[in-house]
Amino acid sequence: MSHSRAKIDRFFLMSVVTLTVAGFIIFLSASLGLLAQSGASFATVALKQAISLVIGVGFFFIFSRVKYTELRKWALFIFIGAICVNLLLFIPGLSIHYNGASRWLMLGSLSFQPSELLKIAFIIYIAAWAQFAGDKLKTFKFGLIPYIVITGILSLLLLAQSDTDTLVIIAFTGMVMLLIGGLKVRHMFIGVALLGLLVVGVVIFRPYALQRVKTYLNISADTQGSGYQINQSLIAIGSGQWTGRGFGQSVQKFGYLPQPTDDSIFAVAAEEFGFIGSIILLSFYLLFAAAAFRIANRAQDTFGGLLVVGIAVLVIVESFMNIAAMLGLIPLSGVPLLFVSHGGTALIITLMTAGMVANVSKYRK
Repeated sequence: MSHSRAKIDRFFLMSVVTLTVAGFIIFLSASLGLLAQSGASFATVALKQAISLVIGVGFFFIFSRVKYTELRKWALFIFIGAICVNLLLFIPGLSIHYNGASRWLMLGSLSFQPSELLKIAFIIYIAAWAQFAGDKLKTFKFGLIPYIVITGILSLLLLAQSDTDTLVIIAFTGMVMLLIGGLKVRHMFIGVALLGLLVVGVVIFRPYALQRVKTYLNISADTQGSGYQINQSLIAIGSGQWTGRGFGQSVQKFGYLPQPTDDSIFAVAAEEFGFIGSIILLSFYLLFAAAAFRIANRAQDTFGGLLVVGIAVLVIVESFMNIAAMLGLIPLSGVPLLFVSHGGTALIITLMTAGMVANVSKYRK
């Protein structure tokens, strides 16, 4: 197959279009809930998300045309660049403090979340490192040690932003990539154990994390305080029953659910589209992953294959963490439901990474 005539994998393209459209429809309905809150304008929020969507689609097309091997050449610089952008958060006056965390940069009237950039830069770098190391990935020196060093640097950056969730997602994604790349299972267990110790340390020494775990262990203890969000979420999901109340008909989004367009958006979707609608939404994510893994399996080289695996794992783990938190299966996390939640940076970067996967799909073995 000649590369100039190569086409994007149709199955993957279909899964991206389906998720993007479904996500935007759910978002529009959830943002109606903002009408009930003083000062928040439905039109402004919807317009901002629509602009982010258009920019994201633009990035999708750009990155589906830029040959993915270019990313490998620049991997180290992309990674260092992303770290530098995250360091800007520590410059007074540039970052926004919100909900006890400083994770956003203010650029004029636009806010930007640097950790979103860090995720994809990390995936590109790990994929490039795995191709460079080759069979030596099995050794301590080229496998586990670089992973620990890189993850250690990211831990300092992300824990300073109170962003434990992103750290766990990144560390897990990197571990899966290296394991597929040839890391020894024994080394993987050491890496997982170290990550576990880090998370336990965060829970012990950070009051906000400990509170989340306490709430998770006893959801009904403080229904008006720390357990308020999860309880309202479960009410929304439960009242959706089998088929839901119907599009736009969620009651919980009107002043009951905190952040109906952000963390709690799955609860709004479940209330409106019911159990059946929720299962369909989950299946869209699984189709995305299946299409991506098929592309990874056929990729021309290690870098392309692992880049796609990293992106697929990131999207699935982050989205399912959001859903699991809303169902009370794990402690509440501040991660968005990708393709759906309000958050321009996340949507733009997610569509950009989907463009990278689309590009890899053009160059099959």
